[in-house]
Amino acid sequence: MFDIFDFKEIFTAGMILFAVIDIIGSIPIIVNLRQKVGHIQSEKASIVSALLMIVFLFVGESILKLIGIDVNSFAVAGALILFFLAIEMILGIQLYKDDAPETAAIVPLAFPLIAGAGTMTTILSLKSEFETPNIIAAIVFNIVVVYFVLKSSKKIEKILGNQGISVARKIFGVILLAIAVKLFVTNIQNLF
Repeated sequence: MFDIFDFKEIFTAGMILFAVIDIIGSIPIIVNLRQKVGHIQSEKASIVSALLMIVFLFVGESILKLIGIDVNSFAVAGALILFFLAIEMILGIQLYKDDAPETAAIVPLAFPLIAGAGTMTTILSLKSEFETPNIIAAIVFNIVVVYFVLKSSKKIEKILGNQGISVARKIFGVILLAIAVKLFVTNIQNLF
């Protein structure tokens, strides 16, 4: 039964998704949302995020083919998005700003904070390197982590403090930058 799972692939895909989702680095955003709307619907945000990612894993490539884009082009574009996300995390700047939300479950938590463009691009890129069951396991692992972080964001904020959150965000930014470069180099070669 467990023959279909490769724990090395699950771990690698899981860490890549963890860096892209950057739920730890998003704690300041989550805290800010909680202050604006009062309550964060952790369960709803986690379930919707998981569904978005798994559905995109299966139909994302078909959608791209329908509009005439190949996976390598999408991966290169995704690598550029990941590059800019990493730059935001490392330098502490904001290149993309979203309007103030009225609710905090589907928008902006599930989409685009957890299952945003960077995550979707990464999922398609992972599909070219890893087996589908391992990617699904990595997604589920990350959604469990996301759920617990959303549920305990107050406690995590107190434990890490602003300095700890900033350090974690920069570390994951560097990891994400390295992933973006690897993704770009691998897929740009396949375009030519």
